[in-house]
Amino acid sequence: MQTAQGNAVQQLAAEAASEYLTFTLGSESYGIDILKVQEIRGYDCVTRIANTPPFIKGVINLRGVIVPIIDLRIKFNVGEATYHEFTVVIIINVLNKVVGIVVDGVSDVVALPAQSIKPPPELGASLDTRYITGLGTLNDEMLILVDIEKLIGSDELQIVESTVEDTQKGAVNL
Repeated sequence: MQTAQGNAVQQLAAEAASEYLTFTLGSESYGIDILKVQEIRGYDCVTRIANTPPFIKGVINLRGVIVPIIDLRIKFNVGEATYHEFTVVIIINVLNKVVGIVVDGVSDVVALPAQSIKPPPELGASLDTRYITGLGTLNDEMLILVDIEKLIGSDELQIVESTVEDTQKGAVNL
C-alpha cells in the first residue's frame, strides 16, 4: 500500500508544473526558474571593469553587495545590445552568488507542466545547447528554458567572480 502511495506522490510531483520567469532577447522568448530570481530592476549605470569579456557589462552596488552584470544578448549573440527605458536587469541568486542579467524585457511568470518541456535539439557543434534545459511550449509559442546555474557556474564567468572579489577588496582598502 505504501509503495502505491509513494508512486502516486512521485507521479503527482512529476506532473506538477514548474514556474518560470519569461523574458525576451531580440525576437525570442526565454525562461528561467522563478525560484532563482531575487528581484527585477531597470538598467542603471554600471561600473566597467577592465579586461573582462564584452558580455560582462561591469558591476553595480546593490545595497552594499557588489553584483556583476552580464548582458545575455551579447552572451547568446542575439542581436545588438541597446539600452533604453525598457531594458531590464534580473537579479538572480544562484550558486551562492548574486548576479544581474540584462534582458530586453520581462514578460510574465508562467507554469509549465513537465510534459510540455522537450529536450533541446542535438545539432552537433554548430549549436551550443549547454545552457539550455529544454524547450517549452506555451500557447503555441516556443520558450527556451535557460539553465541559469550552469551558465553562472561556467568557466568563463568564474573570471567575473575573481574580478568582483578583487574590486571588493580594493573598495575595502580605500
